[in-house]
Amino acid sequence: MSEPCKMKVEICLGTTCYVLGSFRLSALEEQLPPELADRVEVAGAACLGLCKDRNYGKAPFVRINGNRVVDNATIEKVLDALKEELEKCNE
Repeated sequence: MSEPCKMKVEICLGTTCYVLGSFRLSALEEQLPPELADRVEVAGAACLGLCKDRNYGKAPFVRINGNRVVDNATIEKVLDALKEELEKCNE
């Protein structure tokens, strides 16, 4: 049996992201569905530095597994991205 896929979620808590709503994402961990709860580590990041790069869209930002960026992040958007990442992991 293979090791279950683990995912790391970094929530940007820099000033711009915080003011634009990343503080709402602190409830993410409590809203994880059962299939994700033991597979996701949620952490705050002082600043991801993504608001300086127009290729990433608008704050607030969340980074998943160090490479996938969710812009204009909401709990719903992050959950959808996590479910997509879980599907890739299970392939």
